[in-house]
Amino acid sequence: MKIIQLQLYVLICCQAAVADQLTDLGSNVSINCDLDENEVYWILLKTPDPPAVILRSFSTPRSPFYLNKTFRKKYSVQFKHRLVINNVTADELGVYYCINTDTPPKFSNGSRLYFTEPVQPSECHNHTMIEFIDQNQTQCQTITIISGLMIGLLLIVLIVFAVRKTERLEKHIDDADLLQTRVIYQLQDQNQILSQ
Repeated sequence: MKIIQLQLYVLICCQAAVADQLTDLGSNVSINCDLDENEVYWILLKTPDPPAVILRSFSTPRSPFYLNKTFRKKYSVQFKHRLVINNVTADELGVYYCINTDTPPKFSNGSRLYFTEPVQPSECHNHTMIEFIDQNQTQCQTITIISGLMIGLLLIVLIVFAVRKTERLEKHIDDADLLQTRVIYQLQDQNQILSQ
């Protein structure tokens, strides 16, 4: 399960299109799913936590499947997979995505839910309001930098390997030349001895 969460996290955090959605404490918020799919999952990304799958909605008029019973009190689904969040608190801040149930997965554009007014520290839990807005971009930059460093390290190793291989080849060529020169001198010495 951790590997799947990590894969989802990498896929989600590098999504370029994230729309900000301003809300107030205690209000109800609706977030649209811009995928034209019959069934979708709703996912919440709250950095630094792993992605949380909230629910799965269906094309038929049946109730959504909640992956955690506590989500029933906060989240519901309306027509066209629209996610409704009731009585928003700091715990619901984050980036929301809907994802299709097919393979390969398709993600909707993200909707970042945030407050403008300061939140009491007791309500904030693991959230840093202002920093949260930029964390997705910072994480993508970090992944890009780490990937670049890994590629650079690989190139350095390949260059060192090629240089050493070339040095060994040159040494073998020099040794072959030296051996050839010795053989020629020995043949000349033998010819001189035979000619006397």
